[in-house]
Amino acid sequence: MPVTPADLPSVAEVGRGPRLEAPSPSSGHPREGGDLSRPPFGFRPDVVLPGGRGRTGVISTPHGEIRTPAFIAVGTKATVKAVLPESVAAVGAQAVLANAYHLYLQPGSDIVDAAGGLGAFMNWPGPTFTDSGGFQVMSLGVGFKKVLAMDTVGLANDDVIAEGKQRLAHVDDDGVTFQSHLNGDKHRFTPEVSMRIQHELGADIMFAFDELTTLMNTRGYQERSVERTHAWAARCLAEHDRLTAVRSHRPYQALFGVVQGAQYEDLRRLAARDLAALEVSGRAFDGFGIGGALEKENLGTIVGWVTDELPFDKPRHLLGISEPDDFFAAIEAGADTFDCVMPSRVARNGALYTPNGRFNVVTAANRRNFAPIDDECDCYTCAHYTRAYLHHLFKAKEMLASTLSTIHNERFTVRLVDDIRASIETGDFDAFRTEFLGRFYSGRR
Repeated sequence: MPVTPADLPSVAEVGRGPRLEAPSPSSGHPREGGDLSRPPFGFRPDVVLPGGRGRTGVISTPHGEIRTPAFIAVGTKATVKAVLPESVAAVGAQAVLANAYHLYLQPGSDIVDAAGGLGAFMNWPGPTFTDSGGFQVMSLGVGFKKVLAMDTVGLANDDVIAEGKQRLAHVDDDGVTFQSHLNGDKHRFTPEVSMRIQHELGADIMFAFDELTTLMNTRGYQERSVERTHAWAARCLAEHDRLTAVRSHRPYQALFGVVQGAQYEDLRRLAARDLAALEVSGRAFDGFGIGGALEKENLGTIVGWVTDELPFDKPRHLLGISEPDDFFAAIEAGADTFDCVMPSRVARNGALYTPNGRFNVVTAANRRNFAPIDDECDCYTCAHYTRAYLHHLFKAKEMLASTLSTIHNERFTVRLVDDIRASIETGDFDAFRTEFLGRFYSGRR
């Protein structure tokens, strides 16, 4: 029987007598003939916020558990740029996400498969995610990096292309033809190809192949794209079922459907309902991703539309966010996990997070500042190095600058989501949000 918010303790009930017995994780699909000592994939909702959307929980995978809400560190090419996997573990990251498209091009998913899968290949013992290649439909197709706050007022163009960019991806109803950004070779991605690649990469959680549109696309195109993504989702489920049986020597890999629909409530709700109801050969999605370029000011609203339509007892992953206000909005609206390259990307440019906001350590004000990045931070960098030293490393163009800065930013981001999870458990979510965001966006340094 599906778990609903009514089955679980609210924040008001936490600490007031015995807790309700936690329901069993919603079972995934352990393979016949597989290693039954490995736990199946599952999700156990736990404490819910008033209103029944936001919650804590536990995702179970063959490589360990993920306590949610959780930030998933992005290791695009089987590495979080500039840091060791051991450092990623030390900052408290529970899982990493890699990019199927990039690993397909280099070194090749067959090589990762021969190494024993993504975790073994990169020496990461915990849970892993891979995306489907769907992000490249947009990024290579129109030349834009994904941003939440796209300025699209007065714009609607299905043939939009970023200035100075060349279209490297062409979509049709069967799949996508890519031109490699590495050497110009052409490659063909279909739902079946994406599933094969992701099965070879061996991540615990995979995503169905989808079309990521921009907010500039017309309403008509968004409608056709939602239909296309749904058709691809059904093909992904069928191929996933086939490959799961063929590759019974590997641990079970969970498959998440991806909800698109841009900024349109009816499309988002329709896409979510249809994916939640979709079954192929008795197999349904193990969880769901919430994708698409989103209007930042409507982030929580859009996520809420989607989570209203999805089953409560399956996890929801919001693709591509990392700003503090976005975390609070998305978690309250019912998202469980998140990924984004932003903490490491801005770190490599000297932009560092603190509870008092983001600042750039390369500015002259930090040249003689012998304090840590953040007195309150427990990361390795803050325990051993000063702003002045980091300023020097960036000015000297030393690689260590990126390493130390990334360690700090990843720790800040992971810790923030961990603290949000703790605030839900203690019933202090609203107070924590008010205090944290008031301080972070106050402009103090």
